[in-house]
Amino acid sequence: MAIERVKAYFKKYGMEGKIQEFDVSSATVELAAAALHCEPQRIAKTLSFTVDGSAVLIVAAGDAKIDNRAYKAQFGTKAKMLSPEEAEQFVGHAVGGVCPFGVNEGVKVYLDVSLKRFDTVFPACGSSNSAIELTIPELEQYSGYVEWVNVCKGYEGCENGV
Repeated sequence: MAIERVKAYFKKYGMEGKIQEFDVSSATVELAAAALHCEPQRIAKTLSFTVDGSAVLIVAAGDAKIDNRAYKAQFGTKAKMLSPEEAEQFVGHAVGGVCPFGVNEGVKVYLDVSLKRFDTVFPACGSSNSAIELTIPELEQYSGYVEWVNVCKGYEGCENGV
């Protein structure tokens, strides 16, 4: 089970005790915000894509949407999300619990600037009823991210106003 994989991952850092598990689903931004009693934009959703045959994860704020033009400028290809079956196969987590922790080898993680407006955010932890509260520096540390990207639109404070 993916949550066990994420717990083992965080155990290496003494952080497994920070993982929260809920009696209700947290599989969507809205459900996670309700379970955590926080604003939806503070949910750090992890979106899974394929770039040149490899899985790529983009962690973005709950109110952000992929900007196709910015995505293509960043990755040189059209945004193509992984199917639920592909996400589980290539990333190692099922949709609803996809997160940047304890992922399969070769998966590249990118953090979207839409997250930078928060002190802490809540990414999932490998299941559809889990989350962990992390500061932005902790998210950087534990996600193993490649770089910060600006591939989203439609969120509060977005420079392009879209």
